[in-house]
Amino acid sequence: MRASLPVNSFPTPPDSSRETGIGDFNIFAAYLFDTGNPAVSFGIGPQISAPTATKDALGSEKWSAGLANVLFNAENKVFQYGYLLTWQHSFAGNDDRNTVNVAAFQPFGMVQLGGGTYLRSTGIWAYNLDNDNYSIPLGIGIGKVFKKEKTVYNLFLEPQFSVADRGPGQPDWQIFFGLNMQFLQ
Repeated sequence: MRASLPVNSFPTPPDSSRETGIGDFNIFAAYLFDTGNPAVSFGIGPQISAPTATKDALGSEKWSAGLANVLFNAENKVFQYGYLLTWQHSFAGNDDRNTVNVAAFQPFGMVQLGGGTYLRSTGIWAYNLDNDNYSIPLGIGIGKVFKKEKTVYNLFLEPQFSVADRGPGQPDWQIFFGLNMQFLQ
């Protein structure tokens, strides 16, 4: 299961002023199938997004649901890779806003440098099935995993640059920054 509540910052029309705040909440759960190899995970399951954005420009103002599919291969101690494939369609929310019908593909790779430090590339390629708009970023970043008491932290920073895009409002570049925490028993 993964839950996300992003903090977004976007330029908005007509004067490109910046809007910053919390975006839409998303959660998915993937049922993992037995691949016969404990280092390879493959799963599929439901996802749902809730309209939690603090400003109109930062979210869809729609409830959406769909599917998520994930693959992660950790057979190699130095290089791990996989993908997250999702699709969601809106089913409720503000009638004045556009329908959500989006597929996203997130290929990812990590190179372990030792001591919990790693290089990463995890750009999310998004495709709007209603209007054929898309964004394909590629990035290279760095991360650090460390443990404090009963919590494992994963802190990362990844600049991403658009290699292909179509439609208004697609980013030329973006910075993907995150902190994941796992709470151990």
